[in-house]
Amino acid sequence: MEIETNFHPVRNNIYQKKGDSFMSKNIYIIRHCEAKGQPPESPLTEKGMKQAQELAKYFSNLQIDRIITSPFLRAIQTIEPLAKKSEINIEIDERLAERTLSSGDLPDWLEKLEETYEDLELKFEGGESSREAMERIVQVVEEAHESDGETIIIVTHGNIMSLLIRYYQPSFGFEDWMNLGNPDVYRLSWVEGQGMVARV
Repeated sequence: MEIETNFHPVRNNIYQKKGDSFMSKNIYIIRHCEAKGQPPESPLTEKGMKQAQELAKYFSNLQIDRIITSPFLRAIQTIEPLAKKSEINIEIDERLAERTLSSGDLPDWLEKLEETYEDLELKFEGGESSREAMERIVQVVEEAHESDGETIIIVTHGNIMSLLIRYYQPSFGFEDWMNLGNPDVYRLSWVEGQGMVARV
């Protein structure tokens, strides 16, 4: 896949988590393309719009059964080109919104965020702990896995996406989050009850 972005093709970065109830299925987790800002209404940049078109080309040969996305505009715009090409309705799920670190202004927010990778229960005023954010996105994935359709796309955001990956691989931490690109894609698959997540 060729995209002018921080896409990092990695073929051997595979992690596993057991799950007896899981069947064979592919769920692609996409971090949104380059955006103009962090507020929910922030749109994609011109470069981000081009990246979204490239994502649509990359997935065009797959039979996509469902598309589920964060309600944030940048996530919706990331997957709109593919949804149009595939003639699939976009499903909005509030649980895929980015994790709220705090409702207040945190000048040292990056240090505070790093602390939440070390302590999953740590919670700042008006915000979510890593555990809480992880649980809501894992719930979306598990519900998608139990639904009909073999290939599902989920579009979300960097911090909460990293927590989903951490659910499968506990060593995935702050530095790994820092290395995620816009966009970035991971594939979740289950074979004979074995769950795996791999960077695409």
